[in-house]
Order: sequence, then C-alpha cells, then structure tokens
Amino acid sequence: MKRVIVSADDFGLSEEVNEAIEIAHRDGLLSTASLMVAGPAAADAIARARRLPGLHVGLHLVVIEGPATLPPADIPSLVDRDGQFPSNQLELGINYFFRPGVRRQLAAEIEAQFAAFARTGLTLDHANAHKHMHLHPTVGKLMIESGLRHGLRAIRVPLEPPEPLFAAGTYSDSPGAAALRRWTGVLRRQAHRAGLRTNDWCFGIAWSGHMTTDRVAALAAHLPDGLSEIYFHPATAKNALIDRVMPDYEHAAELAALCSPGFRAGLSHCRALPTTWTQD
Repeated sequence: MKRVIVSADDFGLSEEVNEAIEIAHRDGLLSTASLMVAGPAAADAIARARRLPGLHVGLHLVVIEGPATLPPADIPSLVDRDGQFPSNQLELGINYFFRPGVRRQLAAEIEAQFAAFARTGLTLDHANAHKHMHLHPTVGKLMIESGLRHGLRAIRVPLEPPEPLFAAGTYSDSPGAAALRRWTGVLRRQAHRAGLRTNDWCFGIAWSGHMTTDRVAALAAHLPDGLSEIYFHPATAKNALIDRVMPDYEHAAELAALCSPGFRAGLSHCRALPTTWTQD
C-alpha cells in the first residue's frame, strides 16, 4: 500500500516561503510544513498556520546554518555574536559528538526550540532538522529526548531509495548517497526505541531545490510501497537571504510542481491524499 506525505521545509525563513506554503496547501497537495521557530519570518508563518487549520506543522530544528533561539551569551560555543549557527557540517559534527560543553549548550538550544514551538499553540505534528542534522546521533538523541517532553510523535528519516529516481528520470547514484542511506538506520532505531513514528522513504534529497513538475509527476508514478514523504522548498520569489543560502534552488518551480495537475495525477494510485504524520 502506498501512502504519501507532501511537505515543505523552511516555514518561517521568509514571507516568500510562507506565502508559497500557504498557496501550495490551499491550491495544491501540500499537507505539512516544518517551522523554523527562530526564522526571520516565523511570526508570519505562525499567523498563516493559525488561519489554515488543515495545515499540519512540525518543528524544523536548526542547529546549522541558521538562527538560534537562545541568546548568543547562553550558547557561545554554538553560535556567533549574531546568534547564527555556522555552516561547517564536519566541524559541527565533531564538536557535537566530542565536546561535553558543546553538547550541554546544544541540548539547551534544542529544548528551547521545542519550547518555542509549544508557545505558538500549534499542535506538534512532527520534527526534522535543517540539513538533516538529526542524522547526527547526538542531535538525533537530543531531538528525540526533548521532543518526547513536548508531545512529539513522529520524525523524518531521510532514506531516499535510488530505484524510483532511476525510473523517474536522470539520476546518478554515488558512494555518498549510498552511505547516507545506510546511516539512516541509526536514526530509525533511535526513533523506534522511543516509540516514534517514521516514514519508510523520503524524496527531495537528490533533487533538492529542483523538484520540478516533470520530475515529481514521474516520481509519483514510481513510488514504492509504504509511507513516503516528498518534501519541497517552495517560495513565491527570491530575496537576498534565499539567494545567499540557496542560490541555485528553483523555488518558484517547486511551488508550481506542488500545484500541478500532473503531480496530483501521478499520486492517484496512493491512498488517503494528503496524508499527514498523525493520520492513522
């Protein structure tokens, strides 16, 4: 049996992103969005979510390349003086694993982000992490522990099988992608030990920022059995921030794909569209 969650990341990054998520939910197949609670447009995202009771919202945990929730003075080993996490994934991964002081600050920041989400009054549908940093075993463990205190029931496991991508169009597998697939097993075991729901498959990694209409329509027709999450990065327009952090992403094309008849037609063989994390 095939079931699908259609989701968007970076809710709260900018009003252009927020507007696209609202449009894709209202006019397309988007059922869920992941909120950056300290994002520059988080207040606007929260206001839109409150107007859209059918949009299921989760936490998009930021522990890399983005703003923190706590003041820089409280987490000086994590962020710069402007409260921004760095972008060096390897260095962060080493520090998160090997430095106890950094881990304590990381735990405090993760708890603060879940608490900030709770203050929105929105129901916590799921959690994942920016740049999939919850694949790091320390981040995954802390996210799960803090999430459980705040009613977390589901997390994304970014396991993208190559076969549907080969069937859907041009795709070249790589040793890095194969290693990532194997590594997702650590996160899945962490989640299942905690009693959390997970997706079986995840699409949007190899074609991140380029989930165009032709690609997603073809992908939809080749989805494997089980629960798949297909995630997007839509926006109605570019701005300076988007250009800086995602310079080559086709945000408007991804919005168009979310609302396209071809995508809907491709998913016609799936049960219960749109599916959400908390739907039985």
